[in-house]
Amino acid sequence: MTKKIIGRVDKVDFPKLNLFDIAVKIDTGAYTSAIHCSKIVEQNGVLHCDFNGEAITFSAFSRTDVKSSNGHKENRYKIKSEVVVFGKSYRINLTLSTRDDMRFPVLIGRQFLKHKFLVDVDMEHVSFKQKCNEYSNTF
Repeated sequence: MTKKIIGRVDKVDFPKLNLFDIAVKIDTGAYTSAIHCSKIVEQNGVLHCDFNGEAITFSAFSRTDVKSSNGHKENRYKIKSEVVVFGKSYRINLTLSTRDDMRFPVLIGRQFLKHKFLVDVDMEHVSFKQKCNEYSNTF
């Protein structure tokens, strides 16, 4: 399988979460991928979350331990979803985290990148630029 080259930041779509053109940071230092989610509440076996003001519920979820770069361990909820990169849909595991204080609402880690992408830190928005070019060519 040929790996696509992705830059250090990009914009991607999460159609199942109704999130489009979301800024992501590609982080080869992180194992898991994380997405900003507020108001995370588990009630009667259902996980209720708020993504950009839109409430979404999950009946399938789990919990996992995530260790930050400073060594702090946190137990987070984990969901399975889809992400569209370079016009192709991929399955992705996302841990839910409050990332209000972070520049990017989504962090893409090695677990997702493995076997699919090579990261060129000199590049930015490669997938998003391709999407915009394809869109403009349809008119």
